[in-house]
Amino acid sequence: MPRATPTADFLPDVRVFVAPDDLMPCFSLIYRCEVDLPEGEEIADYLLPEWANIRFSTQNYPIVTLSGTGQDITGPFVATGPTARPLRFRLKRTTIWGIGFLPLGWARFIDLPANDFADTIQVGETSDAFARFAPLADILCDPDGDPDTQFDGMIAFFRDLAGPPRDATRIANILQAMFDPYLTQVTDFADNAGMTKRTLERVCLKHFGFSPQLLLRRQRLMRSLASFMLEEKAVWSRRIDKHYHDQAHFVREFHTFMGMKPTEYAQMPHPMLSAFMVERNRVWGPAIPSFEPPTATPGASPIIPAKT
Repeated sequence: MPRATPTADFLPDVRVFVAPDDLMPCFSLIYRCEVDLPEGEEIADYLLPEWANIRFSTQNYPIVTLSGTGQDITGPFVATGPTARPLRFRLKRTTIWGIGFLPLGWARFIDLPANDFADTIQVGETSDAFARFAPLADILCDPDGDPDTQFDGMIAFFRDLAGPPRDATRIANILQAMFDPYLTQVTDFADNAGMTKRTLERVCLKHFGFSPQLLLRRQRLMRSLASFMLEEKAVWSRRIDKHYHDQAHFVREFHTFMGMKPTEYAQMPHPMLSAFMVERNRVWGPAIPSFEPPTATPGASPIIPAKT
């Protein structure tokens, strides 16, 4: 059996790539992750709920499990729809390219109902939603490839794939409204996004993958998790979102989304998530990893079209 490697001894080498301004609102995170472990050793981690992702691996393909579903998959091209559950990754020595799609990226490059693919993991080459990205393997799975050249090839691929979607302004307004930490009610969510509740529901399911209410609950939990993990020796009771009624409410919500107690999650090693957060914070500053829109330059505002 592979021998697990403690977090204290090893972190993957993660490099985050900044998409050009015209494509930045489409991607939550683009990264290259190099796991340089001795033969026979592996690391494991639970990644947080996230937007849709595609991942290409060069060797020792990761084993990806969607918590609470029994879904387990491996291969050179693994894809996930938007999730409200954690993904468990088991990794040996490998190199992974990961591309996360914000809802605008989903609408532009995939344009299928996101709720049909929510909380699923799939073999990318045979997926209705993700098979169109299979040619990226020729660019990203070359073990001797230069990362900057590979990134440039990836950007050229996406530029040629599709233009901005019809719902671009609505998607941007929803995303902008959703990150308001004071937002708790769907009625206010719709008002802040500048649309009716019915339109909000339709656009959220089609491009975000979940109902407006679930998106607000997921976002609230992610704020608490990010706050906890960004602070050394943090205590849950001091980091939970102020909109939870009490700590028991937070624990129930945590278990609903993460499938475990907060204390269980906190006691686990998190080599992958820790490496991602360190690198993303270096590039853009503190935020929810692969969840909040990145900015063009450190300290800038997210590139989101204004309301119309």
